[in-house]
Amino acid sequence: MASDRSGWGAAGGRPRRGLGAAAVLRHSLLWASRRPGVQRVVSGSPLTRRLVRRFVAGEGLGDVVLVARRLIGRGFSISVDHLGEDTRDAADARAAVAAHRALIARLASEGLAPRTEVSLKLSALGQILDSELAFENALEVCRAAAEAGIAVTVDMEDHNTTDSTLGIGARLRAQHPSTGLVIQASLRRSEADCRALAYPGSRIRLCKGAYQESVALAWQPRNDVRSAYLRCLRILLEGGATPLIATHDPALIDACHRLIAARGGGRAHEHQMLFGVRPDEQARLVARGEEVRVYVPFGERWYPYMMRRMAERPANLALVLRALAGGG
Repeated sequence: MASDRSGWGAAGGRPRRGLGAAAVLRHSLLWASRRPGVQRVVSGSPLTRRLVRRFVAGEGLGDVVLVARRLIGRGFSISVDHLGEDTRDAADARAAVAAHRALIARLASEGLAPRTEVSLKLSALGQILDSELAFENALEVCRAAAEAGIAVTVDMEDHNTTDSTLGIGARLRAQHPSTGLVIQASLRRSEADCRALAYPGSRIRLCKGAYQESVALAWQPRNDVRSAYLRCLRILLEGGATPLIATHDPALIDACHRLIAARGGGRAHEHQMLFGVRPDEQARLVARGEEVRVYVPFGERWYPYMMRRMAERPANLALVLRALAGGG
């Protein structure tokens, strides 16, 4: 039976058998992230809107500028993500390019460029329609960012787009070498991908992976994912790449620091964390002198993003359940 990217059966809407309670909950949230009917209910609740403000800077450019100024004033760098993905119309892809150009221009005019990068989802730029279209659109954004003195990192999405994303990323780097790429350590292929990307000047955001993938494609137990993450980090360090350590896991962060120290310390790296997630850990790292970049999403298409955050941190689910039950 064909499956959608959430890991649920496309026809039946039931989670796979043999999953533990936590995995079933995560599957349920990822399934809900792609259901317009659930979105309408969740979006209309005041309770949910309060939760959204925790994870999303707002819907407009003014909102994200206010959050960016506050974070930069507290010693953070930022990575801004204009929310939107799975664009299936060329006109919508062009609108996404225009939105990113407007974002870049606003960040530059506000004097925020030196501490800012832009995160770019290729699926928002037409990747599903045509990879060449996505490349040309991404290249336009990279050119605008370079003129403004703002870095760009190309986000990674589910495994179906990995080869396309890495291919487009390589072409972007040929003209804009500082373009960052993302590797999801949970994927079994990622160690090989890291070897190909481990060279001086290569900026790699290394995350665990937010998409539900099959056991054939990805490590599943937490400790297996942690081990895979450290193997990927070791490859990047040995090759001279600049790792952007994107995890909120304190045990894994400490293990990363030990790995860096074992190679003489002083290796260029930074931490990247999501807006609204583990702010205590973010502050702790800044206080000890680490470079920390906060990933700040904004825009009207916040719903799929928020539901993925719920899947990663089900403790926040209570507010969503109350909204669905009409308690908002």
